[in-house]
Amino acid sequence: MLLQPNTQWVLLGTMLLGMTSGVLGSFALLRRQSLIGDAMSHAALPGICIAFIIVGSKEMIFLVLGAGITAYFGTFLIQTFVKHSRIKTDTAIGLVLSVFFGIGIVLLTIINRSAGGNQAGLNEFIFGQAAAMVRSDVYIFTGAAILLLATTFLLFKELKLITFDREFAEGLGLPATLINGILMTMITASVVIGLQAVGVVLMAAMLIAPAITARYWTNRLSVMIILSGILGGFSGIIGTLVSTQISGMPTGPLIIVSACLLFFLSLFIAPKKGLITKAIHLYHLKKQTSEAQVMQSLYELYEEEPRAFTSEEIQHARPLTPIMFRRTINTLIRRQWITTKHDNSYQLTSSGQKNGYRITLNNRYLQLYSMYELQFAHLPMEKMNWNFLSLPKEDLQPFDELLKEHDMEPLLEKGGGHR
Repeated sequence: MLLQPNTQWVLLGTMLLGMTSGVLGSFALLRRQSLIGDAMSHAALPGICIAFIIVGSKEMIFLVLGAGITAYFGTFLIQTFVKHSRIKTDTAIGLVLSVFFGIGIVLLTIINRSAGGNQAGLNEFIFGQAAAMVRSDVYIFTGAAILLLATTFLLFKELKLITFDREFAEGLGLPATLINGILMTMITASVVIGLQAVGVVLMAAMLIAPAITARYWTNRLSVMIILSGILGGFSGIIGTLVSTQISGMPTGPLIIVSACLLFFLSLFIAPKKGLITKAIHLYHLKKQTSEAQVMQSLYELYEEEPRAFTSEEIQHARPLTPIMFRRTINTLIRRQWITTKHDNSYQLTSSGQKNGYRITLNNRYLQLYSMYELQFAHLPMEKMNWNFLSLPKEDLQPFDELLKEHDMEPLLEKGGGHR
């Protein structure tokens, strides 16, 4: 399959398209302009039709040029509407997208009804037909991709600045308007060269899917851009290879499906932001919190009277759901922090008393920290994961003084005095 020249050209073209779209789509995503790509792709259709009417044949270089002009004009109209009227961005995008696409469909119908127009093959630009790419098309894609990627690399710092803080970039003397124009031009070019592969309708997904997938795996822009390019190129390769194995299966939609499958995979299994990872973290957090609640409730009851306590007495101070309470009690019994009496009451063991004391003391430190947060602003709370007992003694001394002042010192043992 890979020895066939046509497959090689299509594979190279879709891979370059995916890489370019992924890299530039990262900036569009972070600037909250993801749907700009959708408007650009729909606005490109009239340009393709006008270029065909003028030239009279399907010359790719002229079709790309026409698409680029109308796509950029559509983007200009969106920004003009937002800047000089009360129209919001989403409304402007929807308006430009619909109007330009409607004009494109009208022109496409006129072309198809003209003599020889039905042989033009312009309908391919609506949903894409990557298999129709030839060597000359791939040459254009390759040149455009190299130019776009090289420009992104050279202007990375400037693009980064205007993406996250345009006012700061202007304060440094950077021509923010010019850089923004260059970025929008590059996104337009990326959209235009991808129209033949994935089409007007699906091109927006080619910009968004690799970028949002990469966003789940990193918080660094440089890593995100590289990863997005790799994911976009990989989506192009997978979509192309699958389409060659299934007769009549369009390549463009399969590329989008591949990109979206990578996104959904990342949505669930990404190490920090994936839903499964978050669910596991939330489960452990709830488990730790419920154990701390039960231990502190038991210890505070123990401070008043050293005996066994019923479930109702423990639940009275900090109630949990019956299922969570039962699971927590069983966990604490396995740790030998509490024991069960014959009347189904629960009592702290010697190990449980020490751990209950530490949990109660840490939580009371936290309570004091919330009351006097400005006084303790220098403490690296997130770094030490809110474990006050890990702090040096000199940092704990102010907390100990506040404990005495508020009469909040936990007892280490009943009758054994304060800590």
